[in-house]
Amino acid sequence: MTKRAHSASFKRSHLSKLSLYLHVVFQVCIMGAMPAKNTIKQFIPNAYYHIYNRGVEKRVIFLDEQDYVVFLSYLKSYLLPKNIDSLQSVLADPDANSRQKNEAIKYIRMNNFADTLELVSYCLMPNHFHLLLKQTEATTIDRFMQSICTRYSMYMNSRYKRVGTLFQGVYKAVIVETDNQLLYLSRYIHTNPRKILALKGLTFQSYPFSSYRDFLKLSNTDWVKTHHVLDHFHSKGLHSYENFIEENEDEISVQNLKDKTIDE
Repeated sequence: MTKRAHSASFKRSHLSKLSLYLHVVFQVCIMGAMPAKNTIKQFIPNAYYHIYNRGVEKRVIFLDEQDYVVFLSYLKSYLLPKNIDSLQSVLADPDANSRQKNEAIKYIRMNNFADTLELVSYCLMPNHFHLLLKQTEATTIDRFMQSICTRYSMYMNSRYKRVGTLFQGVYKAVIVETDNQLLYLSRYIHTNPRKILALKGLTFQSYPFSSYRDFLKLSNTDWVKTHHVLDHFHSKGLHSYENFIEENEDEISVQNLKDKTIDE
């Protein structure tokens, strides 16, 4: 091979490698081909999952109390069984106006997951949320999250006259593999408002947008199924879960939650 031919071959090889490198960079940086932590999901039936997501660019997704209440109302509508008889009675009522009948039709058609999904614990923070869920069918959580994230995004875009995505990509999901992980994830979720509450000198049970008060029997939200966690504490007395929450963070907690929580 002549020097000229060898040089041409080297350039073609170099350009080919450069082209491949630039393609990979484009896919990762522009198209987002490199999966973020816990975005690749393999769901199985009869399993617990920690589900979380936050606002795009870590922006606030709950701007005031109404936003929190709306998101919670969506959880309730998906997790409690539909009262079909009541909804159909509205449709049959000659005194019901068109708005009431349209609402009834909407709820009859709406997805419902009461038969295959239970919410164990939750916490809504200004720019993110955490849900601890148990599903009995492999596809339930994915359908549930698509429903609630789409519905809440539409509400936010309508209320605040905004456009574009609300959340930072698709929601994140990680399977809970042991009883210890289940317990420590519930603790992680309920202690999420630590910094917010510390600034105001308040306790965890004063935070209104988590399920912690249900765990202390101070509230009774019928679509929060605390028994999945509290059954582990019955032998230790009613206050043992509160003691578990109030403990300082330790290496056991950190080890149990490795790769199970949101990136800071």
